[in-house]
Parts: sequence; C-alpha cells; structure tokens
Amino acid sequence: MNETFVGIDVSKAKIDAFIYGKQAYRQFNNDFKGFDTMIAWLVKVDPATELSGTFICFEHTGLYSLPLATYLEKRGIPYSMTSPLQIKKSMGIARGKNDQVDARRIAEYAFRHRDILQPTKLPSRAIFKLQPLLTLRDRLVRSRAGFEFTIKEQKKFLDADDFTALFETYSRLIVSLKIEIKQLEKEIKVLIQSDPDICRTFDLITEIKGVGLLVGAYIIAATHNFTRFQDWRKFACYAGIAPFDFQSGTSVKGKPRVNHIANKQVKKILHLCALCASSKNKEMVLYYKARLEAGYNKMSTLNAIRNKMLARIFAVVKRQTEYVELMKHVA
Repeated sequence: MNETFVGIDVSKAKIDAFIYGKQAYRQFNNDFKGFDTMIAWLVKVDPATELSGTFICFEHTGLYSLPLATYLEKRGIPYSMTSPLQIKKSMGIARGKNDQVDARRIAEYAFRHRDILQPTKLPSRAIFKLQPLLTLRDRLVRSRAGFEFTIKEQKKFLDADDFTALFETYSRLIVSLKIEIKQLEKEIKVLIQSDPDICRTFDLITEIKGVGLLVGAYIIAATHNFTRFQDWRKFACYAGIAPFDFQSGTSVKGKPRVNHIANKQVKKILHLCALCASSKNKEMVLYYKARLEAGYNKMSTLNAIRNKMLARIFAVVKRQTEYVELMKHVA
C-alpha cells in the first residue's frame, strides 16, 4: 500500500518534486546525482518513509523523463509515467502555471487516482532500441516525400535546362534518402531477429496477409511486445480506430465515430495495413466489396478492416499459434 505520493515536473535540466500531504517542495538536477539527492530529501522530510511504499508520478516527456524512469526502476521505487494530456484533462479549470504548481498538481493527480494508476515498466532493451529506429525512419520518409513533392512542383514551372544543378541536387538527395530508409529497414529486421521473443511474435503476426515488416515492427514497439495492453480493443482505442457513440438526449444522435485523441503514427500504419488487406487478403476483399454494395462508405469500411486485422493480430499472439487462412479451405 503506497503511503507517500510524490509529483515531479520534468524539464530538460531540472526536476521539481512535491510531496502530497507534506506540502514539501524542492528542485533537483535532472541527472543521477540529482536523483540521489531527491531520495535523501524524501527520507529527511518524512523519516518514516519507506521507498517501497512511495509512489512517484511524472509526465512522459520522452528523453527528458527517461533518466528518472531508469533510476527509479533500478532502485525498485514504484512510479508512473503518465500522459501529459491525461493529467491536464483531470485538472479541470486551471489558471496560471509554473514548475512548482505543476509538481503539486501531479502529486494531487497521483493521490486522487491511486486506485487505478498502475506502476510503469520500461520496455525490454530490444524494444527500447527499436523505437528510435522507427522514429528516424518516419523522419526520413517525410523528408523524402517533401523533396519529391518540391521537385515535382518546380518542374512544372522551371526549365530543367536552366536549373540543372537544382534538380540534380534534389535527385541525389532523394536517392540518398531511399538508400538510408532501406538500410534502416534492414537494421530493424536484424534487431527483431536478435530477440527470440520478439522474433517469435513477429513471425506469428506477419503470417497474416496485410501485415508486413513495418506494421509488425510498429505494433510490437507500441505494445512493448504485447505487454502494455490487455486486449486488442484497448489498443484500438489507443490507436484511434475504435468508434464511440455520439449522442445526447433526444436532439443529438450522430453516428459512431473515432476520436482524434490517438497515436497518429500507429493509426496511419494500421490504415496502410487495411488498404493492403482490402486488396490482397481474399476474405477482406469480399468483406470490403460486400459493405460497399450494402451502402456503407469507404472510410468506415476500411476502419472496420483495421479493427478486424488488429483483432487477428492480438489473437495469434495470445494463442501463440499460426494464423489459419480459412479461405484456402473453402470449396
């Protein structure tokens, strides 16, 4: 049972800590030496404090919060890295802000939600290495698309003979980015194969038509190899593909719709998965055509396929058995 709740506001150089109930606040450096000082301060403020009974909550701020999470996990101190949006939405109407106030609000959030907050666990080393590779690939793909669009537009209005150096430079950049993207994809595949558990999961889900290297890698990274989410429905909500009702009283009766709060990159990858399945997976091809003929629109049908594909991915991982394509056995 956690008895001490600490809220921490994390920035690049500093962390601001606030102890709920003690009204104690102090600022520390965002490094391992600063974390040691923080722990000593917690014990000094309340000598009866047991670190195993202390629960620390802070926002997930990417690289800035990673050293603190690593330190707490090594010390065995329970902590929760929580979405900044989730904390912000829980505050209600709030006016003004500074680091001390933010730390206090995070501590209050931890105390009020103590019955539902689950301790965070960092992913395995392989997942930890996979995530930045996928992020870098996204950046390279966006850069390549930007250059390709620019050169396409400029060729419409500029004479290629007068701007030879310009177009040759664009072409070299595009070719170079394509090479780097291919090399990154090879590194991603090698990394997946280097971990037996991840490799087993990857082999299972890529047996499903429409699930390739990138879809498999993104889902494994986002789910921490299927340890972060209890079932596919929770992950569908996280990815922004789960439809929710939109109605109130007798006057507002809208159609179910997806919410804009989502992991947009995972949503995009699942959309590409659905597009591929709707043209390559025989069962999904028939389902896609039947829904369109029944009058459903294209996007709602693709979203239904996204959910179906995600359900199958989670099913084969849960059962640890290969996917069976039933259409092969249809007479």
